[in-house]
Amino acid sequence: MSYMRRSWRLYVIFALPLLYILLFKYGPMVGAQIAFKDYSVVKGIWGSDWVGLKHFIRFFNFHDFWTIMNNTLIISVYSLVVSTPLPLLLALSLNAVRQRWFKNTVQMVSYAPHFISTVVIVGLLLQFMDPRAGMINQFLGLVGIDPIHFMGEQRYFTSIYVWSGIWQHVGFSCIIYIAALSTVDPSLHEAAVIDGAGRLKRIWHIDLPAVLPIATILLILNTGQLLDTGFEKIYLMQNPLNLSTSEVIDTYVYKIGLLSQAMSFSYATAIGLFKSIISLMLLWTVNRTASKIGQESLW
Repeated sequence: MSYMRRSWRLYVIFALPLLYILLFKYGPMVGAQIAFKDYSVVKGIWGSDWVGLKHFIRFFNFHDFWTIMNNTLIISVYSLVVSTPLPLLLALSLNAVRQRWFKNTVQMVSYAPHFISTVVIVGLLLQFMDPRAGMINQFLGLVGIDPIHFMGEQRYFTSIYVWSGIWQHVGFSCIIYIAALSTVDPSLHEAAVIDGAGRLKRIWHIDLPAVLPIATILLILNTGQLLDTGFEKIYLMQNPLNLSTSEVIDTYVYKIGLLSQAMSFSYATAIGLFKSIISLMLLWTVNRTASKIGQESLW
């Protein structure tokens, strides 16, 4: 208690994020029980009738269940595989640059898209890929290729979503790696140069081991969010032509819970709870695997 009195300012600062987590993360978990009830607005959460696993079974028996799961996993795994190494490679490359003006320019250009609104990003994609007036199709026309309706072709949706996300966030994601690389002792590089090590060998034996623990932690955290594909961007990019490859768990829950005339809150909650349980299992599995092979882990 005496320590707490001496450091009360730190606890005041800590109180705000703690309050946020309690109100917006743990507080809503009370309402998760409606996944096991036939929720009625009139009866309320506590007065609604228990139905057990009815809504989970309904989702598992849904005729588009495997399509939705398949789309969610493909987009998530594709994004994870691509987004994990690229920020690390960008950070290692920027750390090796000696021209400060060039390094600052690349950082500014790569960071800037992160601060653009998702709505604006999707609007730019729609304009650039418009089959008639889009810049990309105009360029394709110059080389004799017929216009392509990118947003209407199912096979292009996943790649457009993933790579536009990489362009938007890769610069910002590499900040933590650059911060880790700044802690590397310069004497290690000096000793390696004296021993005749080239640039690539110094990156492989000095820089990469320095950021590998952080990369492992981020991989574990990102795996825990594997099924969180990002509702806003996918929903804005959806249209009737690409729906068979763009419908994911988040968009389906939104449509069932809020856009449907019946507004089945219990059914939507059951789907969201199912997704959370799968994410928790993935997080635990990857964390345990990292711990077993001697890498950094969350616990």
